[in-house]
Amino acid sequence: MKWDNTGLKTAEARVRGLGSAKSGTDHWMMQRLTAIASTPLVLWLIWSVCTHDFTSYMIFDGWISEPINAILMILLVISVFYHAVLGAQVITEDYIHHEGLKIFKLVGQRLVFFGLAVGCIFSILKLAFT
Repeated sequence: MKWDNTGLKTAEARVRGLGSAKSGTDHWMMQRLTAIASTPLVLWLIWSVCTHDFTSYMIFDGWISEPINAILMILLVISVFYHAVLGAQVITEDYIHHEGLKIFKLVGQRLVFFGLAVGCIFSILKLAFT
């Protein structure tokens, strides 16, 4: 099966009018799993904010310095950003029809989300180890 030069679909998929050669089940499943993983983590974060008095930087710094809080916060960042990447990918694939622009946007989105996630994780680690 040869790839068509005009896009990401195989020549056979273009003739049949089908989508890509993949079924999309993995993407769908990962989006559901990240949503399920994020739910208890977001509830934990809301509970933590509501039960602690974060009126000063020192109190927050002490809280985030606890290993369990830093680990859960990093897991939350990873889960939420991965979920956001998957959702943004679906939107881009559904609404941008020019293949070149679509690829450019998908790569750009992944780089931006990855950079933001790394920045958040770096910040959490910096606070946790100071």
